[in-house]
Amino acid sequence: MVPWVPELFTAPVLQRLVDQRRQDELVAVPYFEGLMAGEHEALVESFAGEPEVHDPARGRVKGARAFEAFVTESSAWLRAHNAQVEAVEHVILEQRGFEEVVLHLDGVDGRVDLPLVVVADRMSGGLIEELRIYSSTGRHANRPPLLQPDPEVQESDVVADYRLALAAGDVDAIVAAFEPDGYAREAAGGQYVEAGRQGLRAFYERLFSNGGGVPLEICALVDDGRACALEFNVTGRGTWQAGVVICVRGPNGKLAAARFYGDVDHGPHG
Repeated sequence: MVPWVPELFTAPVLQRLVDQRRQDELVAVPYFEGLMAGEHEALVESFAGEPEVHDPARGRVKGARAFEAFVTESSAWLRAHNAQVEAVEHVILEQRGFEEVVLHLDGVDGRVDLPLVVVADRMSGGLIEELRIYSSTGRHANRPPLLQPDPEVQESDVVADYRLALAAGDVDAIVAAFEPDGYAREAAGGQYVEAGRQGLRAFYERLFSNGGGVPLEICALVDDGRACALEFNVTGRGTWQAGVVICVRGPNGKLAAARFYGDVDHGPHG
């Protein structure tokens, strides 16, 4: 759970969240629960300096006034759509953390699911430097890079193997990187597509059939040894596009899951 600082919220809000999560205490207040709590001052003060958020719909939001307007609009939208938050994965480290969720929302034709990832850069005391939010809608919007590549960021073990196989378009190596019950998931063709072990080969052959591999320019990494969020820019397709992949390791040290966010258009769809 990231990113808001619990000590800045009132006791009733914290108790409600603790009860909802069935925990004794919160290391951090989850992103969407914090937005809907209505305590703007706690959100602003959770930042070390000026609030800065990169939202997939609103773009860059910077400064207290712009951020408070963003919070007001976002919380109203979430309430209007009867939002419920399903926690999927999270990792909190000293200087960086991520939270992966699915928002369940009222849509025109019933309930819809919107998967998102929130990545937070943090100061050593837990205050936020910057938030970056990634979503997957299947619309393949070309989102410009949010971060510069960082040559000092190095993945390890199967995550590195998986990225190299993606860049090479090596379907055999990709399939070998997954656990027997592992799966991959990403937005494609207006849908959120999931492929289990039996469908992985066809899934990646389809992705690579329109131009080969998918080179990822690595920008930032949050990794606790079990799960990681790898922020990247896709290169080599004529444009640079921002995204993040959540990789979860299984019991055999291979990938139990690889979930992409960012609507990266890197192959034929439909």
